[in-house]
Amino acid sequence: MTTATAQPKGLLPLPARTAHLTTATGALATAATTGLAWTWTSDFPGDLTSYGSPAGLQLVTLTGALLTLLLATSAHGLPGLRWLTPAGRTAPTLLAALGTFATTAFTLTAIAIQLGGLVNLEPGGYLAGATALLTLIGALGLPPDHPTDPIPTTPRQRLTAALTAGPPRPATRQLPTWAEHLTITAAFAAALLAFTYGIDTDDGAPFIGYLLLVALAVPALHRAGLLARLTDLTHRHRGTALAAAFLAATAFPFTQDTDQYTLIGANILIFATVALGLNVVVGLAGLLDLGYVAFLGVGAYAAALVSGSPESALGLHFPFWAALLTGAAASLAFGVLIGAPTLRLRGDYLAIVTLGFGEIFRIAMLNLNGTTGPDITNGAMGIPNIPNLEILGFNFGEPHHILGIPIAPYGNYYLLMILVTALVVLVFRRAAASRIGRAWIAIREDETAAVAMGINSFRLRLLAFALGAALAGLAGTVHAHVVTTATPEQFQFAGPQPPNSAFLLAAVILGGMGTLSGPLVGAALLFLIPAKLDFLQDYQLLLFGIALVLLMRLRPEGLIPDRRKRLEFHDTDRPDTPDPGNPPTGLNGSPTDPTGPLGTAQAKG
Repeated sequence: MTTATAQPKGLLPLPARTAHLTTATGALATAATTGLAWTWTSDFPGDLTSYGSPAGLQLVTLTGALLTLLLATSAHGLPGLRWLTPAGRTAPTLLAALGTFATTAFTLTAIAIQLGGLVNLEPGGYLAGATALLTLIGALGLPPDHPTDPIPTTPRQRLTAALTAGPPRPATRQLPTWAEHLTITAAFAAALLAFTYGIDTDDGAPFIGYLLLVALAVPALHRAGLLARLTDLTHRHRGTALAAAFLAATAFPFTQDTDQYTLIGANILIFATVALGLNVVVGLAGLLDLGYVAFLGVGAYAAALVSGSPESALGLHFPFWAALLTGAAASLAFGVLIGAPTLRLRGDYLAIVTLGFGEIFRIAMLNLNGTTGPDITNGAMGIPNIPNLEILGFNFGEPHHILGIPIAPYGNYYLLMILVTALVVLVFRRAAASRIGRAWIAIREDETAAVAMGINSFRLRLLAFALGAALAGLAGTVHAHVVTTATPEQFQFAGPQPPNSAFLLAAVILGGMGTLSGPLVGAALLFLIPAKLDFLQDYQLLLFGIALVLLMRLRPEGLIPDRRKRLEFHDTDRPDTPDPGNPPTGLNGSPTDPTGPLGTAQAKG
């Protein structure tokens, strides 16, 4: 006699077919409501008063609703949609529905608060809120994709089961090579479109609504298995992926009419380049450096002194390539000088020493003012009026036309930083994949074991420290020309605005230590979000601390971890004991006794 197995249920007690139909219908209705007016006045950012033309946060809601609709309908096996959810359908659909509801509810709440009450909402706004809520209710009723044992009974267990996704199923049909290259290109083009839309969004409520959807849509795509498929494609066609990423990043200034956001883009690249250098020290070699921003300052001051500033004590004007090498060499020299006597320390002791070096550098720059020390850096006034770069007659401080498209001055510096970032990425990739890079990782994982295997720990740690310092010096040279001044207050351990040592370290940890793309993503988030949420500046450090606590609790390996970190923090929790049904065997294939010396063979009866 067979017994029927109980089927797992969603968080809400809805029949599976009803939940699927409710989710799809609600998502379609939510998308339709974005064509209605949500408020009667254009005083709210984005002008949500038009019929038939979504604008502002309505476009964000429309994007979330369409994504939810696609993910929900893929569960019905419609031709051409099954590829959307190779790892499962419930978890991505639930996250997309939650993102759509969060964005819509936030928009309606912001309208009521900014304009003075719910009376300022039009019927389209009420319909949008109701349909988004209906979509979320349907998604909460979806049964989990993967059965669990035992079957979840409490609401928390059901929610955890619904958000659990399995490994992506193998592709039933291999794409042609040209289609794989096209998919990679389309993915980076979509990323450029999403980034451009977000950075062009008005500060305040519109940007917060955008962040809410992105924060839930990206995990939805991850749970669906699409990001894993894309990662696999980029690993198979690494050259195409790097070229597409480079072209997508290069295209950004051509989408901007003013310098407002190209300046943010240039600063993000500077911040990301320095974070990559710190990733060599922290992510690969495992050295906790709390004064790393000082190497950025060394490069910036060295470049300011030799770049023709009228306030420079040296009175030199090197060409850019010479100033770039000067900044890198100065930072490299300081890295060796500081690292040689201190890298014999470990852990917290090394962190304290590097923190002291960062503060000593800032105080020294303050005191080299001609009163308390030699007149080299002008003290707190710094070295201002650093002239704009000019390379082969191309003046970076003037607007230009490239391919008939106007490029503002900061767009020129952005394109220059693209080249510098590409150089740093190349150095990082080659170093991480080399024998030296593997030795760094061995030292990071277990320095005692690495030394026992013949690795010269001190020499390799010093090499990592020097390389990271040199990369920071490269970025510091361009940074001095972008901001046209170098002052001590720019290079602190912690402050309201990056770059500083705390934010640089957080960018590496947030993105994923030891990875290439992790620090780039972490730096972009930590620079862009404070720049767009300037009205929260008084609470910025508080929010930053809360975000780090949540990250350590929910995703300690970072947003883009490497495989080793993912396995370390998300193992199977199985004890390292043999399977009773499959005992270990000796060299001759006979069962061994795990309690005997060295697993001696069992005596035959």
